[in-house]
Amino acid sequence: MKTKLYTLIWACAGILSFSACQDFLDPTPTDRYSDKIVWQNIENTNLYLNGFYTYVNVFSNFGSGHFGGLLTDGLTDQLKYACNTAGGGNSNLYAYEPTRITPDQNSLGIWNDTYDRIRRVNEFLEGLEMYAPYEEEVKTQFEAQARFFRAYLYHQLMIRHKSVILLDRPATQKDNPRATESEGWDFIEKDLDFAAGHMPVTRSGSETGRLTKGAVLGFKSRCMLFAQRWDKAKQAAQECIDLKDSNGAPVYQLATAYKDAFGSYYTHNNKEAVLEFTYADPAPSHNFDKKYVPGGDYPTLAAEATPTQEMVEAYELAGGGRPDWSKWHGTTTETPPYEQLEPRFHASILYNGCDWKDRTIEAYVGGTDGWMQYGSDYKSNGNSTTGYFLRKYLDEANREVATTVSVQPWIEIRLAEVYLNLAEAAARSNDNTTANNALRTVRSRVGLPHTLLQGDALMEAIRNERHVELAFEGHRYWDLRRWERATIELNNVRFHGLKITRAGDGYTYEYVEVDNQDRIFLPRVQQSFPIPTAELANNLAVTQLDEWK
Repeated sequence: MKTKLYTLIWACAGILSFSACQDFLDPTPTDRYSDKIVWQNIENTNLYLNGFYTYVNVFSNFGSGHFGGLLTDGLTDQLKYACNTAGGGNSNLYAYEPTRITPDQNSLGIWNDTYDRIRRVNEFLEGLEMYAPYEEEVKTQFEAQARFFRAYLYHQLMIRHKSVILLDRPATQKDNPRATESEGWDFIEKDLDFAAGHMPVTRSGSETGRLTKGAVLGFKSRCMLFAQRWDKAKQAAQECIDLKDSNGAPVYQLATAYKDAFGSYYTHNNKEAVLEFTYADPAPSHNFDKKYVPGGDYPTLAAEATPTQEMVEAYELAGGGRPDWSKWHGTTTETPPYEQLEPRFHASILYNGCDWKDRTIEAYVGGTDGWMQYGSDYKSNGNSTTGYFLRKYLDEANREVATTVSVQPWIEIRLAEVYLNLAEAAARSNDNTTANNALRTVRSRVGLPHTLLQGDALMEAIRNERHVELAFEGHRYWDLRRWERATIELNNVRFHGLKITRAGDGYTYEYVEVDNQDRIFLPRVQQSFPIPTAELANNLAVTQLDEWK
């Protein structure tokens, strides 16, 4: 039965793995599952549970669980989408007109689908308690996994709404009130503590690929930052970092080179990956390469979004310090100091003249990859509106993008984030020694120095390190909101790129705006998203959040 199960898994589903390769089937359960079938044997119960593992894919940069599959980094200073119409252009439309976020319409909202997924988890937990004929140890393992995913889903709701409806079992009444923000984080923390307390440090054999203690702890460290429970975030992060296997070796380690931290479908034993969802050809797969490669690779759909000049200027020089970019804030024929920048820039961003797939990137007007003024067309046609292209998460081995699906894994949590979670939590709780040591660990990997900091200077260094280290991984928008800095950094601003033209044997670089109007970020959007009108109409115990009344 085991061989058949995993054969089906390979054919039909994605995988959630934790520094390991395994595949799980999404059984696409119906509105109410059959108790007799689900609890007939452990294999069937596993099949139902496996559907929860796919939720990590849903909310990943490769999934479409929110914002129509767009990267939320496109709402920030990191990334500029080329499209200026609804759909692919929602990043720009929402950045210019945040009044598009309403109780009736919100592409960033996930309320209905997420509560449907929470219902599935609660039905599983109720059935496990009432009908499962298994030993308590087996039932506890099922419960621990399910409660992790319930916490994962509630985290997605809490970072959007702060006050949500908490359900620990299938709803038996129509009207259910919202809990306080503190109660919401209590609920998540309790589920994660249960999961962490009943998870093994490592798994092997047929259990390879299932949740482990480190994945739960790493995720808890993230959640507790949003909850502003600094000591608990710090403790969870440190416990994750300190985990050892049965031989006394660290379970997780930073990859030697930054560029190796993002996984590849060639090797799934990336010890920096704490929580990883893996894909396969032909399915489950994704189309990240088709959407974001340079136009020279695939002009039909490519280069939907490209890095901004502001993102480029966030990188330090190799060895430390910052270049003076003032020359390139006008028009010049001098080549920008790309070659002098630190490794994370070269692993994350493609620029004019760099090597890519045995060719040279031509991000200039009329070049193979090309440039276009934002707003001159409704889509990019493979051209860059900023003078740059994404490199991070693209598969350089994929030479036939038009006919080949993407299968590079999505790493939901990696050890570098856990170190940065530790650094922030420690800094917030006045443990400067731990904060500086964690920050130094992340920077040392890319050869950057770190001097001892404290107070505001330390927090600013941590913020910038998250900006650079975690660039394009889906953190920036949520970080700026939870820091309450979005109304400062994303309001009344326009972002920039470089328009590059051939000039003899060289190039002319012109600093240009890639926004055609000021961006606006409303204080109430920084605080929360509204509760959908349909929920208010169907649930008389719920009132709208104060900032949205």
